[in-house]
Amino acid sequence: MRLWACAVVAGAVVMACPAAGRAQPEQPLISQAEVERIRTEKKAWIALNMNLSSAEAEAFWPFYEGYQKELQQLNLRLVRLVESYGTHYRSNTLTDDIARKLTDELFAIDDAELKLRRTGYARLTRVLSPVKASRYLQLESRVHTQVRYELAANLPLIGDVRPDIPRTTR
Repeated sequence: MRLWACAVVAGAVVMACPAAGRAQPEQPLISQAEVERIRTEKKAWIALNMNLSSAEAEAFWPFYEGYQKELQQLNLRLVRLVESYGTHYRSNTLTDDIARKLTDELFAIDDAELKLRRTGYARLTRVLSPVKASRYLQLESRVHTQVRYELAANLPLIGDVRPDIPRTTR
């Protein structure tokens, strides 16, 4: 499921989640066509799990498309953040100031995601019941959790030994 989660985060940008630990510049793992296929599968999974009536579907899908566009912008910010961390990790240039800036951007992304969920829920409850709106947010939360798990599992911790740099022994 790693490629699926990475593609969801990347949106139109194709990237490798373990990019920060790689010695070479990022090479695309999947094509743009594969990203589009994954988006289509996500949409089908949402449709299958939302159990919408025809009237609900007519109101929901325009909301969904708009929400995904807003989410994609946040995901692109996350991609840029991971890429920046990877660049500094690979070149051993992560200073306190850079670490602070990267962490501040992560907080800003988290805040923006929460704001999007809150405003999205408010907009969605105008066209669907609160139960259905909450269900949609649960489904999005499952995707979000998987993406964040993949990032956490694949990004090396600051200060960890890089496998591509030989250790010196005494």
